[in-house]
Amino acid sequence: RGVATLWDDSTRPTPAGVAGVLGRSRAELLNQLGSPRSTTELAARTGLTPGCVSQHLSALRAAGLVTSHRSGRLVLYARTALAEALLQVS
Repeated sequence: RGVATLWDDSTRPTPAGVAGVLGRSRAELLNQLGSPRSTTELAARTGLTPGCVSQHLSALRAAGLVTSHRSGRLVLYARTALAEALLQVS
């Protein structure tokens, strides 16, 4: 039991320094992207609407913090190395 979340780092608290710069919602989305996730899954995990998540992901992708790739009918988002470094610093 519980092994599935053993390596899931999205349960760690969102770093306050990152939230101060990016905003609470975008920082939380980055935090939740410990493994690739869809817009719908991110919306369910964060309580944001799918449209709001999509807008934030677009901004994060434009900043080079998130990448996206298609997997069947889903578009999955993942953190970039830059986002990983940002989360480690704070």
